[in-house]
Amino acid sequence: MPKLLAIAYKTVKRGPMNEVLCANVTQLNGVEKDVFGRPGKRQVTVLSKLQWQQACRAIEAELPWTTRRANLLVDGLVFSSADVGKHLQIGELLLEITGETDPCKKMEIAHVGLEAALTPDWRGGVTCRVLNDAMIHLGDEIAIFFPS
Repeated sequence: MPKLLAIAYKTVKRGPMNEVLCANVTQLNGVEKDVFGRPGKRQVTVLSKLQWQQACRAIEAELPWTTRRANLLVDGLVFSSADVGKHLQIGELLLEITGETDPCKKMEIAHVGLEAALTPDWRGGVTCRVLNDAMIHLGDEIAIFFPS
């Protein structure tokens, strides 16, 4: 069963990622305290552990997942274009997958080759819209499905 491995947020643009054990996620603010959580298609970003590991192997480096600057790290899922429009349920939280998190120049600054390593196969993760307010915790189980 897929599960939530890690949660992080940043309080300022380009600021450090702060990891937490739990977080309140809302339709108004995304992950509580995150500078980019305002309403829209990119409120919360989710990264697959497996896809992150693939990117790191491609550049022969072991980097912390927070280098990607995503909000959530999940285990047991691999994202692709087929997931756009699906719902991601993490504990009681419901997210709508809205697209791919495109790798940017910040990744190249973090490590040479990382931007290119994240580009294929949606390795950079997905963007999501928050559909309900909920508290999430490390270890929460995850389901992915098309809405009925």
